[in-house]
Amino acid sequence: MTDQTNAREIVLDMLLEVLEGDKFSHSVQNFTLKQHQQLSKQERAFISRLFIGTVKTYLTLDYVINKFSTLSIQKMKPLIRNLLRMSVYQLLYMDQVPDSATCNEAVNLAGKRGFAKLSGFVNGVLRNIARNSSDIKFPDKEKDAKAYLEVTYSVPEYLVSRLLTQYEFETVEKMLGASLKEKDVTIRCNRRKLTPLELKERLIKEGVQTEESEYLDYAFKISGFDYLDGLESFRQGLFTVQDVSSMLVCEAAGIKEKDFVIDICAAPGGKTLHAAEKAQHVLARDITEYKIQLMNENIRRMGAKNVITQVWDATNPDQEMTGLADVVIADLPCSGLGVIGKKPDIKYKLTHKQHKELVELQRKILTVIQEYVKKDGVLIFSTCTVDREENEENRNWFINRFEFEAESLDPFLPKQLQNADTKEGFLQLIQGIDHTDGFFLARFRRK
Repeated sequence: MTDQTNAREIVLDMLLEVLEGDKFSHSVQNFTLKQHQQLSKQERAFISRLFIGTVKTYLTLDYVINKFSTLSIQKMKPLIRNLLRMSVYQLLYMDQVPDSATCNEAVNLAGKRGFAKLSGFVNGVLRNIARNSSDIKFPDKEKDAKAYLEVTYSVPEYLVSRLLTQYEFETVEKMLGASLKEKDVTIRCNRRKLTPLELKERLIKEGVQTEESEYLDYAFKISGFDYLDGLESFRQGLFTVQDVSSMLVCEAAGIKEKDFVIDICAAPGGKTLHAAEKAQHVLARDITEYKIQLMNENIRRMGAKNVITQVWDATNPDQEMTGLADVVIADLPCSGLGVIGKKPDIKYKLTHKQHKELVELQRKILTVIQEYVKKDGVLIFSTCTVDREENEENRNWFINRFEFEAESLDPFLPKQLQNADTKEGFLQLIQGIDHTDGFFLARFRRK
């Protein structure tokens, strides 16, 4: 790395925006990396790993710091506590960075940012942790399972308690363990422009490592590239980034060539573009102009000519759409607990009140948009969460309230994903168990 102090200072400012402010980690990361595209691939990778790693594990890091500091981390200056967090992350999780370099760079940064008087404190805490890192004791799994999960996987007490009421301990631990691992970039081939094999050959020529999905033959995991806009194949719209779990939505919908599809919470447009490959017309809506602009960029890049986008609040009825759609895709606002590996700050900000509000919002939207489904038409309800109140309970609420019946997903899913639930018309994917994000989808047909 040509300028480690500069890279670490960039990360420090990113952490202050997220952990001390109200910004989301994925937004801050995307914006910052675009601002620093002049940096080398190695520097950008260092920034990404240090930033995301620190955000994902900051409760664990706080636990460790409090073991070795005479001053509670919550009483420290915001800059100092985040400087310590990112430095302890390097000590504990980044073996390729020498401990001495981590400590020295932290002292330099403290002085550079006006805290020279605290450089001795910073140095003392970090060197103490470096010397004794192998002796750090975490809560015992057998004696206090909740505390063990909270500290080991950096998850607040509220969320651990909620998950343990819905899933077995072993399942929860696999979920949380998966959320700390680096996530693969999964892409979907634009089959209107080329075949999956042709895409794979193009990517290999660009130096991109590709791995075929075990579930869908047009999906790949890719790695070994700097950033997406640097790939000609991406700029030409030969693929789009989308998790396999999300791709299963349009598979489960069984979209036909002459169908009219409405995607009611569509941004950033992965499902919309997938539906556009299969259907005659797609109407894609979302709540803000910003989201529509984001979607329009992807639609132009992918060359989809059969998509219309609109700013529309899904809770507002649209009488003109009543009974027109062959398929309605309802990927609803949710707690996002299936993607905390990609958006880690979600797990720190979620509250019981927000959960209740999300459940009610989903029901309000479903009440409105079910009117758009024509007789014998299909509605697909999906979320990127593992929360059963948002998923199975709202599925059951919907069936009991409206003139729809559940339909088996088995004709549309890979065999390895078929089970007793899919025969009943729904699928819950679990991160850490299934090789996807945590995701839920259900299929209904209007009677």
